Amino acid sequence: MVNLNSLFIYGDHPVSAKRNRRNGGRLAKIAHRKKTSQMEAPNFLTRDIPCYELLNEEELVRIEDHADWILQEVGIEFWDDKESLKLFKDAGATVKGNRIRFDKGHALELCKTAPREFEMHARNPKRSTIFGGNRLIFGPAYGSPFVYDLKNGRRPGTMNDFNNLIKLAHMTPWLHHTSGTVCEPVDIPVNKRHLDMVYAHLKYSDKPFMGGVTAPERAEDSIEMARIVFGKEFLKSNCVIQGNINVNSPLVYDNTMSEALKTYARANQGVVITPFILGGAMSPVTMPAAVAQAHAETMIGVALTQLISPGSSAVYGNFLTTMDLKTGAPTFGTPESSLATLAVGQMARRLGLPFRAGGHYTASKVADAQSMQESADSMFPAFLAGANFVHQAAGWLEGGLVVGYEKFILDSERLGILHRMGLGMNIDEKTLAFSAYRENLPGENFLGTKHTAENFENANFRCELADNNSFEQWEEDGSKNAEQRAYERWNQMLEEYVEPHLDESIDEELIGFITKKKESMVDEWY
Repeated sequence: MVNLNSLFIYGDHPVSAKRNRRNGGRLAKIAHRKKTSQMEAPNFLTRDIPCYELLNEEELVRIEDHADWILQEVGIEFWDDKESLKLFKDAGATVKGNRIRFDKGHALELCKTAPREFEMHARNPKRSTIFGGNRLIFGPAYGSPFVYDLKNGRRPGTMNDFNNLIKLAHMTPWLHHTSGTVCEPVDIPVNKRHLDMVYAHLKYSDKPFMGGVTAPERAEDSIEMARIVFGKEFLKSNCVIQGNINVNSPLVYDNTMSEALKTYARANQGVVITPFILGGAMSPVTMPAAVAQAHAETMIGVALTQLISPGSSAVYGNFLTTMDLKTGAPTFGTPESSLATLAVGQMARRLGLPFRAGGHYTASKVADAQSMQESADSMFPAFLAGANFVHQAAGWLEGGLVVGYEKFILDSERLGILHRMGLGMNIDEKTLAFSAYRENLPGENFLGTKHTAENFENANFRCELADNNSFEQWEEDGSKNAEQRAYERWNQMLEEYVEPHLDESIDEELIGFITKKKESMVDEWY
């Protein structure tokens, strides 16, 4: 079993908390852990515990039938995309104007060539990961236009923030993927920022990542930069980059998303197809209807990938939560959205696709009690639902408008807890502790037994940021709360960041490509 307690590795450097105890024995133990914890971070969380089955067979069939009914009776529209309309018509769907209708079972049939599992290759082969099965991959927040930290407060995201967040994602062992637009760098022109973002993913990390999707040419630029790094021939048969495709729920794919989807599929690269549903706005207010609609919308996106490139990889995405029906504000961690996530997980497994679910969602503005409660109540259902990918796993604040540095660190530590929980309970001779009972007399505690000495490092996951010391020790250390400790941690991490190796000739080619592309167009700020 991997020693999860010693695996909080930042880049190539394991780092322990700086608490400066005047205790030579404790410092010696920390030094020993530093020396002995030089190991690779896991490429994914392995789930050795069962997924939660909320719905029975009859209920699942009713949801599937309702999704088919929506596609047959209501249909789904593709706006300003004649090619997709023709592809579906040629495949046997009924097309009238922008609207497409499907006979019962047709959409499911079109999805069958999508792989149940696929490998996503990283720049560093040791970081390559596998989507599907009993694996769960975590990536940080995606799409936030603002950032927040304790010193500088809430502010528009910049390219410097983007680079910092990529470095933190690279250094955090519990994140296996650096996601895509971890924040919007608003100091870079809209039509050029995708180039800088993809470069940052490739330069400052060697984990899997996502590219641009806000225009087909930006998707193609992202793929071309991946070709420079991985090689043109390698991309023809291997997934190295993904696009995050959001459905314009209810029941619409706009031209921007469908063209980006097709661009990635034509290059045999991956897409994550995600309906964006707030119950009561983008779907009916009742969760069974929302789940059926999300299933219908996702199937059509997956079907389009397969019409473009049979066998190309697709992830069954889900963003389904509730809203405050008095104010219209999104709400997170609610019992209704938790139940919906569990149900959607079952639908994804029945379709046979890797499943993307929600992460550490919250409407809170800072990393406070509300944020951690809502985040835990959003993430845990995704974990139990059998999610294979979560790319809002660290940093999310204010309904996704903000990515917070301190929240990023606090969320990341909780991901370590989930890694441990995913291992389940191993029952064998050692864990049943026969030797400890033989060594101890009734009434004696077990701290001094040989069994404890042999197993204490791996027996329990130890959070690095949590303060479990006495009040006096906590006060001596400055009476810091979790957010303050997280602030110190991310600053420490950035100080100790070590850039992963990138071949100089490849770096020069990337910079040359970016320079040429930027010179070919004027700046656009909207």
